[in-house]
Amino acid sequence: MKKAMVFDIGRVLFHWQLRALFEKLIDDPAELDRFLSEVVTEAWHFQHDRGRPLNEMVDERIAEFPGHAALIRAYAERFNETIPGPVEGTHDIVRRLHARGVPLYGLTNFGHNLWHRFRPTAPIFDLFEDIVVSGTEKTAKPDPRIYAIAEQRSGRSGQALFFTDDNAANVEAAKARGWDAHVFTDTPTLEAQLAAAGLL
Repeated sequence: MKKAMVFDIGRVLFHWQLRALFEKLIDDPAELDRFLSEVVTEAWHFQHDRGRPLNEMVDERIAEFPGHAALIRAYAERFNETIPGPVEGTHDIVRRLHARGVPLYGLTNFGHNLWHRFRPTAPIFDLFEDIVVSGTEKTAKPDPRIYAIAEQRSGRSGQALFFTDDNAANVEAAKARGWDAHVFTDTPTLEAQLAAAGLL
């Protein structure tokens, strides 16, 4: 069976930063920092990645911070603006792997509602055989259950899966299952790792 490539998405294939949206909406740098550390935080956002309904999260947060209601709604309505574009060079790697016949999969911590809003804007995923989305599965990396789902849906396990993710804990969880897993730092390093694995 041909070895498959499994990509994380945020900060591997696409830049992701809450600040990219809210710096358009909050002029004062100190207030922007405070908002991102106290109101719309990555830890709060991660609840949706784990499967919590988006509207429930937003309504609860507005009740807690009513003075920021419009900004909290902007998180839900304009989330795609937190994804400013592709990580340099990684889409070229995707296309080269696809041209070589390497099966491509995604394994991403991404909210269900937000994924379905973002996916139509990213035709690069047309080259993928399947993408496992944490918010849909209601379990997120590094929980072993989401790796088991990826194994089942790809029909592969262990060294038949090459995985890259920017989060070291997620990579360690994949290694614990025997995957050929690597922390993503930059495109040239990933290219060298794939060449060493015989995929590029």
